[in-house]
Amino acid sequence: MKALVYEGPRQMNMRNVPIPEPGEDEVLVDVKRVGICGSELGGYLGHNSLRKPPLVMGHEFSGVVSKIGRRVTATKIGDRVVANPLVSCERCMDCKTGAPHLCRERQLLGAHRPGAFAERVAVPERNVHPLPDGMSFDEGAFVEPFACAIHVCRLLSLSPEDRLFIAGAGPIGLFALQAAQSYGLRDIVISDVNPERLEIARELGGIAIAGGIDAWKTEHLPGGFDAAVDAVGMEVTRNGCMTAVKSAGRVVFTGLHEADSRLPVNLAIRNEIVMRGAFAYTPYDFRLALQWIGEGKNRLLPWTVHAPLEDGGGCFEKLVAGPGKIAKILLTV
Repeated sequence: MKALVYEGPRQMNMRNVPIPEPGEDEVLVDVKRVGICGSELGGYLGHNSLRKPPLVMGHEFSGVVSKIGRRVTATKIGDRVVANPLVSCERCMDCKTGAPHLCRERQLLGAHRPGAFAERVAVPERNVHPLPDGMSFDEGAFVEPFACAIHVCRLLSLSPEDRLFIAGAGPIGLFALQAAQSYGLRDIVISDVNPERLEIARELGGIAIAGGIDAWKTEHLPGGFDAAVDAVGMEVTRNGCMTAVKSAGRVVFTGLHEADSRLPVNLAIRNEIVMRGAFAYTPYDFRLALQWIGEGKNRLLPWTVHAPLEDGGGCFEKLVAGPGKIAKILLTV
C-alpha cells in the first residue's frame, strides 16, 4: 500500500509499505481523511523526540473498516469510524480510574505505532467509534484535536461568566475557542502573530488581538482574566498567560513548542495562580467531541483545505512557511 513516510528532518516521501495485518482484537481501517497536527510539524522538523524516522505519522483520521480480527465482536466491515489513537494498557491504576491518556505504557498511532498517513491503518477495536449518520469524514478527522480542546476546558473548570484568554490561533487554539463557547463563554480573547489566523478567530466569534496580551489587558480588563490557555508552548506565551490572569486565576499549558521555559514563579505564589498541564484527552473527552461535532458545535470546515496524500510533504512545508487563512489541512487517501 502507499504511505507517506517521515525519513528525516523535512523529508517526507511516498513509499510502498506492507499492508498491516490486524491482530485478533484489531480492525483495519481504510483511511479517508487524515489531518496534520502541530506536534507532527515538530517531528517533521526534527524537534520531537517521540517521532523517530522512518515513521508513518498521522493520528487525526477517519475511514472505513475493511478487515476485522478474529475476536472483534461489535465492529463490522464497512463501518464508518473515527479512532482514538491513544492505545493504553487497560491494566494500570491510571487506566482503571478513567485516565488512560496518562498510562505509562500508552502508545500513540503515528508515533509508537504506524499511523494514518497511509492507505490503511490497524487499530484496536476498543479505540474505534462509529461515525454518526450525516457526519462527514472531514468532521470525523476533527474529533481528535477537538477532544484535546475539550480536555483543556474541562481542566479549567470554565463557567459561562468567565473571561478567557487563549495564546495561539493555530488549530488547537481555534478548537479551544469553540470548546469554550460550547461551555457558554462569550468573552474570549485570542492572540497570535498571524493576521490571517486572527481573521478566522474573529469570524468564529473571538476577540482577536495581534501580539502580546499585556497592553490589551491594561486598557480593557485591568483586573485580569479568570483563565488562560497557552496553545503555543513558547516561553513568551507561557509567561503571557500567567501575567494575563487575575489573582487565583487558572492557567493550562498545552502547547509543546519548547521543552523548557523560565516562568515567574513568585507571581504564581503571590497571586495563587493555579497552573496545570494538559495532555491529550480522556475517553470521555473523545466521546463528547464526537457528540458536539455531530451537534454542529465545531465550525472549522470553511477554513479547511484538502490535498492528496501524495502532496503531504508539500503541505508540511506550507504549514512551516505560513499557512495563510487555513485552519486545517486534511490529506485525502
